[in-house]
Amino acid sequence: MAAPIAIGAVVRLASRKNAQMAESVDALVSNTNNFTVVPVRPRLWVLLKLQNFWSFFYFRPMASVYILYSKKLDRFYVGSCKDLSFRIDQHLKKEFAESFTTSAEDWELYLSIDELTYEQARLIEVHLKKMKSKTYVQNLLKYPEIIERLKVKYS
Repeated sequence: MAAPIAIGAVVRLASRKNAQMAESVDALVSNTNNFTVVPVRPRLWVLLKLQNFWSFFYFRPMASVYILYSKKLDRFYVGSCKDLSFRIDQHLKKEFAESFTTSAEDWELYLSIDELTYEQARLIEVHLKKMKSKTYVQNLLKYPEIIERLKVKYS
């Protein structure tokens, strides 16, 4: 059974040359005492480069920042959550009677920023709300590098 790979890890396979060398070493080690060939190491090598040492030891669920747009109100709504489709359904079904999104029926997903830690999502949400700028929100869609800078800033 293969060992689990940490979330957030960068995975790449070793080169074919390294794999052939491993097979040669396996054959040499296994045949030294005339025993049947038993592989000493796995045929597929996976090299892990952890982005964060502690990410190997625990699972962090991914979160999203989302922006909804209403044509009726000509307004944006910014939020963050761990389950985007569930949260949008909550908005559309008006599960929270006092929330801002109950003031319109036509909310649609304008933009989502995915694969964030929950802390990162909350910080980016607060940043966007503090900007209070329709132009800034529209520029997020026009210029994706702004989103990348926000991810780095709040990582």
